[in-house]
Amino acid sequence: MPSCPAPAADVSRPTVDTAALAAVNENPAEFEAIYRAYIQPVFRYLYNRMGDRQEAEELTAQTFLAVMERLPAYKHNGHFPAWLFSIARHKAADYFRRQSRHPETELAEDLPQPATENQAGFAATELRELSALIISLPNDDQELLRLRYVAELSFAEIAALQGRKMDAVKKTLYRLQARLQKQMEAGDE
Repeated sequence: MPSCPAPAADVSRPTVDTAALAAVNENPAEFEAIYRAYIQPVFRYLYNRMGDRQEAEELTAQTFLAVMERLPAYKHNGHFPAWLFSIARHKAADYFRRQSRHPETELAEDLPQPATENQAGFAATELRELSALIISLPNDDQELLRLRYVAELSFAEIAALQGRKMDAVKKTLYRLQARLQKQMEAGDE
C-alpha cells in the first residue's frame, strides 16, 4: 500500500506576520489576503467534518467573520493558522452541539475522488477500505489526520493548536500512519 501523501507545501500560503496583522487592524480591506490564503484549507477542513457542503460553507463564513472580529485582540505568536483553525474547530463543535448530533461517521459522497487509480495510487476498493479504517478511529486520531492532510497544517501549527510538542505530534501521526498501513496490508491478505 502506498504511504499517505504529504500535504502540499505551504508556499502558496503567505506568512501572516505582525505587520500584516497590523495592516488589517488599520485597514480591514487588507483582510482579503488572509482570507484568500486560508479560505480553501478552512473550507476543506469543515467540509470533511460536516459532510455537507452548505453547512461547511456557512461555518466557513462564520469562521472568517469571527476571525475578523477577534483579530484586534489576537496576540501574534507566530501561530496564526493554529489560532484560525481553533476558531474553525469551535464553530464545528458548536454546530454539533446545537444539532445534538455527533460528527459525520461517513465520508461525504461528493468529496472529490481521484480521476484514475494511477493518479491516486489507490484502487477504489483500497480507498473505501482506508476510509472505513479512518472512520473507525477515535476522534482525536481522525482530527490529527484531518488537520494534517485536509487542512494541510504543518506539524508546528498542529502542535500549537493542540498545545503539544511538535515531536509528539509527529510521533503520533507516524505511528497512526504505520498502524493504518499495517491494517490495510492485513486486509489485503
